[in-house]
Amino acid sequence: MSGTLHVVATPIGNLEDITLRALRVLREVDVIAVEDTRRTARLLNHHAISTRTISFHAHNARSRVPQLISRLEAGSSVAVVTDAGTPGISDPGLELVQAAISKGIAVDPVPGASAPLTALVASGFPLVPFTVFGFPPNRSKARLGWLEMVCSTRHAFSFFEAPHRIRTTLADAGQFFGVRPIVLAREMTKVHQEFIRGTVLELLERLGEPRGEFTVIVGPTDNRLQDNRLIVSDDHVFSEFCRLTKSGGTSRREAIRRVAHGSGRSAKEVYSAIERAKKLVQ
Repeated sequence: MSGTLHVVATPIGNLEDITLRALRVLREVDVIAVEDTRRTARLLNHHAISTRTISFHAHNARSRVPQLISRLEAGSSVAVVTDAGTPGISDPGLELVQAAISKGIAVDPVPGASAPLTALVASGFPLVPFTVFGFPPNRSKARLGWLEMVCSTRHAFSFFEAPHRIRTTLADAGQFFGVRPIVLAREMTKVHQEFIRGTVLELLERLGEPRGEFTVIVGPTDNRLQDNRLIVSDDHVFSEFCRLTKSGGTSRREAIRRVAHGSGRSAKEVYSAIERAKKLVQ
């Protein structure tokens, strides 16, 4: 009889954020497949768990998945964990689950912490619907295409970014996200937990020395339907236009184009909105 694959969520920061069931499963299984043996060792040592671990990450998944499936088919019980949070999001956990299902092996999810959901709850954005994306591509051209693709998601969504790339990614996102509200979450559940809120340009101004992996929550478009088209307020349009032109390096024409892309209006409508807003402040 085949063993069971346990998909176990682990803390995203605070070691206390693990369920009693997860601790029991990690103690009872024959082996734990871990993304980083050193990081998981800290969690296991903290809870006095001595179960054997085996490395399982993106670089060895092709060879490791068959090995783990063989163990399961032989009757062993296996737990899979990621460095932090729920396996299957930006790690090879999904590949192992799919392989187990294809072999008729039981899959037992052990729920717990999840960085996207934790950040979403603190964002203040509507929780449903919500889409989770992974990391943007490293290369500039591919990243721009990826950002344009995810921006077509009108409801709230999330993605991850490394500290050394967060500024570049935000700068690239400016031409697509427009005035959409964004929350940058870092060090969640830890002592230095931080949530930074604002538009792309506001975040670039407020972001200090980036440290720790970021979970980015992009809020829904601040739009409403009117006559079957999306609109945003003139104040939002004018505010974002001013930010773009005052930040330097952005021409009036390019600023109008970017605001139009992010607001759901045409360039002509954005121009008219700017002129109306100007009259109100004169």
